[in-house]
Order: sequence, then C-alpha cells, then structure tokens
Amino acid sequence: MIRKLLKLDEPRLLFQYGQAMEDPRDGLTLFGPLDEGKPHGIRGGVIGTAAGIAKFTAWVDWLQRPVRLQNPVLARPFFPGFEAAFRVPWNAAPVLSIEIDENELKSKCGLDDRHQRVFQTVELFSKAIVDARRDEESKPDVWFVVIPDYVRRYCRPEGIVAPADRHEWQRAFKSPRQAKELYQSPSLFAEANEAAEPYFFKEHFRNQLKARLLEHRVSTQVLREGTLQNIFSTPKDSREAGLLKMQSQIAWNIATTAFYKTGGRPWKVDGIRKGVCYIGLVYKKDQRSTDNKMACCGAQMFLDSGDGVVFKGAVGQWFNVETGDFHLSAQAGYELIDMAVKSYKDRRPDKKAPDELFIHGKTTFNDIEWAGFRQAAPPETNIVGVKIRDDSSLKLFRDGDTPVLRGTAFVRSPRSATLWTRGWTPRLGTYPGLEVPNPLSVEICRGDASIETVLNDIMALTKLNYNACLFADGSPITLKFANAVGEVLTAGPLPSGGPPLPFMYYI
Repeated sequence: MIRKLLKLDEPRLLFQYGQAMEDPRDGLTLFGPLDEGKPHGIRGGVIGTAAGIAKFTAWVDWLQRPVRLQNPVLARPFFPGFEAAFRVPWNAAPVLSIEIDENELKSKCGLDDRHQRVFQTVELFSKAIVDARRDEESKPDVWFVVIPDYVRRYCRPEGIVAPADRHEWQRAFKSPRQAKELYQSPSLFAEANEAAEPYFFKEHFRNQLKARLLEHRVSTQVLREGTLQNIFSTPKDSREAGLLKMQSQIAWNIATTAFYKTGGRPWKVDGIRKGVCYIGLVYKKDQRSTDNKMACCGAQMFLDSGDGVVFKGAVGQWFNVETGDFHLSAQAGYELIDMAVKSYKDRRPDKKAPDELFIHGKTTFNDIEWAGFRQAAPPETNIVGVKIRDDSSLKLFRDGDTPVLRGTAFVRSPRSATLWTRGWTPRLGTYPGLEVPNPLSVEICRGDASIETVLNDIMALTKLNYNACLFADGSPITLKFANAVGEVLTAGPLPSGGPPLPFMYYI
C-alpha cells in the first residue's frame, strides 16, 4: 500500500427528528436531544452545606435562561437555556436535599492524617446519600454533591491543610503502609481491621465517593461552590468577564451530564455501523498491594447506540516491570471478553453477538491474552485489537496561520496510521488548543480490518463524551476516560459480584 495523506469527513451526530449536525450544541439548540420525552425531567437530589445548596438552587434557576453577555455580545458557545436545549424541565427545587453541617465538615477536612481526612469527609456525604436512598420515599435519579472549594483543595493526594484549619488525629498505626498490610492479611481483631479501612482507599474525594457508591448504584455529579457562584450579570473586571464567558461552556457541560445521568441520550453518531461494539481496556496499578506487579483491569464497552458499560476486572499481576506494559492472563482475558459479549447480547433485541468487536488499548496485545480474547469471542465475531497512543514525534504544518485540519490522517501501511483528532475545525472557525496539535498513533496489532474504517471509527468515538458538551475530544471515548475510570476502580476495594454498571456511575 502506498503511503498517503487523507482528510476524513467530520462525523455527524444524530438528534431528535432524525436530524444530524456536526456540533452537539447546534443539534441540541435546533432539534433537541436524541431521546424524545426521556427522561420526563431532571429529578435531582442535592447534598451540601446550607450555603452550597442555596448556590445550587440559584444556579439551576439561572440555567433556565439564555447565557449571554450584555451589549450585546453573546457568550460562546451560546447556551439557550436548559429546557430550550433539552426539551425537558429542571425544577430549581431539588427532589430531595440533605444539609451537611459545615462545622463538622471543616473538622473532618482539617484532619492531619490525609487518609482519615478524605475517608471521613467522604463518609459524611456517602452515608447520608445511602441512608436517604434506603429511607426516603423520593428517589433522585442523580445526586449533585456540592462541596466548598476547601474540600477539593484538602481532599486530594497532595492536599495540605492550612495550619489554621489543621486538627490532630490520634493514629492507630505507625504508618499508612502498616495499615495497608491488613488489606491482604486481615488481623484477628475486628477493631484493627476497622481502624485500617480508611487506608484501603485512595485519598481523592471524588474518586473515593464514586467508588464507595458503586455497589449502591448511585449516580453523582460533584460540583464546587466556586463554580456555581460565578453568575455575574455585569462583570466588574476582566477576571469576572472571563469567568462569565466560561459560564456558557460550564452550563452546557453540567446540563448535558445531568440529562445523561438521569437516563437520556443527548445524541449518538449518525451512520455508525450496526452490530459493532468497542472496548477500551483500563489498567491501573493497585497501590494497596506491596507487589509492584499488581494492577486492576477493567473494560469500557460502547455500543452502536452510544450507550456505555463498565466491567470490573480482576486484580492480578498484570504489570510487566521490565517493559512497563500491562497484559492479562489467558483466563482473565477470556472472562473479560465473555462478560462483554454476554452484556452486548443482553442489550440486543435479537440477542445476537456483535459482528465486529474492536479492542482499544495503549499497548499491544501478547499471544497469551489474545488467545483468551479470541476463545471468548463467538466464531461469527470478527475481533480486532487496536493500539492507540498520543504521538508527539510527528508534526504536520500547513501554509498560513492555521494548524493542520482535524481529521487529517497519514496512512503509513494497511495496518498503521497517524490521525489528527485535534486541529483546525471549520465549524468552530478556530483550533481549540494552545500549541501545535499532536496526533494519535494508530496500529492494528491483532485481527483484520480496514485501516480507514478504524480511523473513521476513532473520529466518531471522539464525539461521544456525555460528561461534557464539546465539538469533539482529542481521544476516542474508549480511552478518553480510561484513567478516570481506572482511578474509580482502584479508589477502594472493588464491590464483589453484581452486573456490569452503566458508564454514568464512573464519570
């Protein structure tokens, strides 16, 4: 095959009435979301301090109107108001609200032991949500967790509490490592195991909250009070003017994820091939283990409908210290693909297996794991392994002042190519980046498929991020949230059993 330079067509998205547009914001504004009448409205619960709940309620009320600057410059991208875009109501009054005592919250956030600090702060929110889910008659579809900015600042791995806010914690262990040893070898004393539990979790508020709510199937959206209070009618200075310009994008992002997490599909790719599913492999090293080879493997499956599902994989010695790559055993590979195929069939009216199954990863697939994948896939399913990585080694320049066009591809061989998913975008009239755009390196490392088909699929998968409302991402959705999902999977002990969960619980 002769090397060649291609310009791929920009994938279009499908909205209500069968209308297709390139930009999701255009489609939602003009036609509304793909799923007409579903959901009937945003049934959200809110949990936070009294001030946080008040800010959230005011923000949702503000969200009902167009977001624009005065005289008469429009905020970009223009947000027409929630109901105008999504065709369903969102009442400013939440279905259920839970107030967190701010003095208690500050006390937990000020603990000098980082593991205890994050664990106990998360406990304030997670326990209240779980109790409400069990006891209250009203059942929100999504919980908005509104946190003061100091929670984000203090409850993360590198968070350091200011001296004025710090409180001493009476330690039961000499070091976190001593407590973590009880994860694999529990003590005979229940009190010691209970005291060690906070050290089994990652010191990250958002990820730990989502991990601890997985078994309860609670969908959450974490919002900072600082994000919600930047609702300025008239900017006082350049900083406030900049924040107001961002409010339109913030409105689009939060509105879209709220709609998705309540059960609606904002859009799907127009003309996506039927009978195809895509799996992105997720690996994350298990920090609770003293064995540096231990890692957690999970998989994200995306269907031709646009729906996403996350599978919890087993923890094992998947990391190769010498190569820096992750590889599964044949049995683990078999179980993962077998689970994915069964889940796919359950979601198909005809219960058929996929015609094609593409596995996206950041490393190649070795013979052992591929044998497990291949054995689990039905004979009628064409299974293809694709390695996708960011590539900063190749730069492509155009004459003039604008960078390379998004969708440009340099095909090196029938099995490898370089694809620019970032670049100048005619619909936006700009390149939404700061530096010369880097491409993706794409290689078909297992199985057989057309390289152009693989490239077009990757372009389409850059437009399925329901956690934001952007023209497109730089990475396909199969890998875009690989790190984020992996962080949730390894933020605490994985709940045992249970079916695969929709993607909304992890983002």
